[in-house]
Amino acid sequence: MVEVKLILLLCLTIGVMSVVRGEDPYLFFTWKVTYGTISPLGIPQQGILINGQFPGPNINSTTNNNIVINVHNYLDEPFLLTWNGIQHRKNSWQDGVPGTNCPIAPGKNYTYHFQVKDQIGSYIYYPTTAVHRAAGAFGGLRVNSRLLIPVPYADPEDDYTVLIGDWYTKSHSTLRKLLDTGRSLGRPSGVLINGKSSNGKGKDKPLFTMKPGKTYKYRICNVGLKASLNFRIQGHTMKLVEMEGSHTVQNTYESLDVHVGQCFSVLVTANQKPHNYYIVASTRFLKNVLVGKAIIGYTNGKGPASPKLPPAPVGWAWSLNQFRTFRWNLTASAARPNPQGSYHYGAINITRTIKLVNSASRAGGKRRYAINGVSHIDTATPLKLAEYYGIANKVFKYDTIPDDPKHIAPNKVTVQPNVVNTTFRNFVEIIFENHEKSLQSWHLDGYSFFAVAIEPGRWSPERRKNYNLLDAVSRHTVQVYPNSWAAILLTFDNAGMWNLRSELTENRYLGQQLYVSVLSPERSLRDEYNIPDNCLLCGLVKNLPKPPPYTI
Repeated sequence: MVEVKLILLLCLTIGVMSVVRGEDPYLFFTWKVTYGTISPLGIPQQGILINGQFPGPNINSTTNNNIVINVHNYLDEPFLLTWNGIQHRKNSWQDGVPGTNCPIAPGKNYTYHFQVKDQIGSYIYYPTTAVHRAAGAFGGLRVNSRLLIPVPYADPEDDYTVLIGDWYTKSHSTLRKLLDTGRSLGRPSGVLINGKSSNGKGKDKPLFTMKPGKTYKYRICNVGLKASLNFRIQGHTMKLVEMEGSHTVQNTYESLDVHVGQCFSVLVTANQKPHNYYIVASTRFLKNVLVGKAIIGYTNGKGPASPKLPPAPVGWAWSLNQFRTFRWNLTASAARPNPQGSYHYGAINITRTIKLVNSASRAGGKRRYAINGVSHIDTATPLKLAEYYGIANKVFKYDTIPDDPKHIAPNKVTVQPNVVNTTFRNFVEIIFENHEKSLQSWHLDGYSFFAVAIEPGRWSPERRKNYNLLDAVSRHTVQVYPNSWAAILLTFDNAGMWNLRSELTENRYLGQQLYVSVLSPERSLRDEYNIPDNCLLCGLVKNLPKPPPYTI
């Protein structure tokens, strides 16, 4: 067959250029990151904008697309973006976290180039430097299924991204100073939906519109800093169809708890009386409930939304029971989020169990958060670069935490880089044990994992009998309730240096994260890509000669 190459250039106002050719298509973006004044809660404050937008532009891609984003940093401090949930197969160079990438210096630019390989679903991007996430620069990232692969529901009339999150009226620099001086961020000031909060007594301009009788897809992601949020749509039910890259069993819900860093996709049918309705996001597990609202309207709507909001659930037991209803749709055709490949993950022998216990304490008189007694600090030389250049021993030590922290004193905290060394392609069990009174949300870059259990109390090997070993949803973020534990299973088959972190900004910034080193002994391009030619170099590797490249 003669290969036909068709090049189609399409320039959009948001600075995206799409190229279609014989290989997997390319999407090109140029993003200018600047400061700008925003007032999402009515109080002017400094925000971080992308191409003048808050929130940032939505990336609309398809399975296996190549995404090229040239990020120009016009801020007065270093900046990085991460692509939350994108697996970057063999390519941790594009992960955009301080352990893998040198930050983009003020006045400079860097071009990310990654492929949304073998993935579908709803994701987000956001900054990983300082406390920039508190100022914006976040947005939605869609990976649509290829046309040749059917999805397990009819095409919706339209597709909407809904970014919900708590918000602080203090500036990101003020919040950072609070953390640096050992204090907490405190309680958020409000809740935003797509960067806004409705206060017009039901008469605001609709954020989204729906045609009577039609069904719409809503991609709901929690981009906040701290609070779990309950999401609901006045007068409508939601059919859950996808979660963090996996098609789900299509249960119907009146509301959904969405924890920080998580994304759900639901179908909503416009089958109610034709007027406006509120979509509502309210905080969970906080003493004072904060509520964010926005309007959806029917195209033939004739009246304002009712001021009577649908009630929120109470207590974390309700949320835990909802988690137990989530199931992976094993009959759906799709790009598989687990290239390690098996529907029968429950029959694979576990080769290692890593128990991670989060703790909070004060080290040197300042607040710190830790995992197994170690509170992570970023290094001037990114961990991945130090490892690749063969100088890891000058930057960090491997395995500073034990797999089982039972002999670590509860209040003992060591502040240092936290890197766990793993064996390539081993099937591993990770236990997150939360001894604190607040909820945790954990995310692992580079992978999806099977979230097989969340239960109250302490974990023990006997608890494995309660695991879902058949159809646990393959996902990238899992919550752990107060004084509870969660178990995940995965194969470490994606070579690279990968960040495992608390999605709670305060906890992550003050040390509650680690890096997982997954090294292929072959040093082969079959397992990992070479360092990109445009890779930013800093710290100890800045002037070193480049190591010999990997080959097949």
